[in-house]
Amino acid sequence: MQRITTVLLTALAPVSWGTTYAVTTEFLPPDRPLFTGLMRALPAGLLLLALGRVLPRGFWWGKAALLGALNIGAFFPLLFLSAYRLPGGMAAVVGSVGPLFVVGLSALLLGQRPTARTLLAGVVAASGVSLVVLKAAGALDGLGVLAALGSTASMSAGVVLTKKWGRPEGVGPLALAGWQLTAGGLLIAPVAFLAEGAPPALDGRAAAGYLYLALANTAVSYWLWFRGIGRLTATQVTFLGPLSPLTAAVVGWAALGEALTPLQLTGMALAFVATVAGQLRAGGAAAAPVRPSPRRGTSERPHRDPVA
Repeated sequence: MQRITTVLLTALAPVSWGTTYAVTTEFLPPDRPLFTGLMRALPAGLLLLALGRVLPRGFWWGKAALLGALNIGAFFPLLFLSAYRLPGGMAAVVGSVGPLFVVGLSALLLGQRPTARTLLAGVVAASGVSLVVLKAAGALDGLGVLAALGSTASMSAGVVLTKKWGRPEGVGPLALAGWQLTAGGLLIAPVAFLAEGAPPALDGRAAAGYLYLALANTAVSYWLWFRGIGRLTATQVTFLGPLSPLTAAVVGWAALGEALTPLQLTGMALAFVATVAGQLRAGGAAAAPVRPSPRRGTSERPHRDPVA
């Protein structure tokens, strides 16, 4: 029962991320993807740092910076670039192969051998997402495809390394999320200002949209995401990713008046079944959280995360 609760709470993260497209198109200034990424990451990271009251120590400064770059700093810009340059949901289709990326990286870095069931579930998930979001498209943009692959590889590597390194003794997922969001936001900031110029003027509607993205869509969601990584396997976590484009399709239908065809409904069913299959543990073994202890002989004192 506890594992089911963990899965459901972790699933809230990609479900929340699935609302990003609707909020961006309906509330935010147009053509400011990097600024939007910055406003999602940095305020949320600073908020979680203030709540966690814990800073990295020793080697964790470098680890937090690398994880922040993979999960946030590189992922956000590459994702937005691919979405702008690729037609009709192609970016989401490329992103849906994330579980297969994680399966391969888990075999290399975590020593977890992939099973035929897991590989099949990954293929079915990608196929289902393709039916939901892929629309008729012309020639593909090479840079857009590379950006989509880069964003998927970046997030997949971030998930696996987060699982491999765990957390310092006494540090909870809230603090870990704060470190990564802050590091990622600081990496995005100069790119956003160089590429897009000064921040746009914001009205009340845009301010509300950015507030939602920073709090519910990022601060809470990434806390739940990294909490899940600590308690589930990397493969289980990444198989929740297809819930994001599925949620986007449902929100588009319910709030934006977009129609869902029988083919899309079939794809949603396939992707959902694959997501559930991805949560089944091989052999029934529990996923033990990885939490490295402080190095022997150091004076590092354990810190408590107020929300663990």
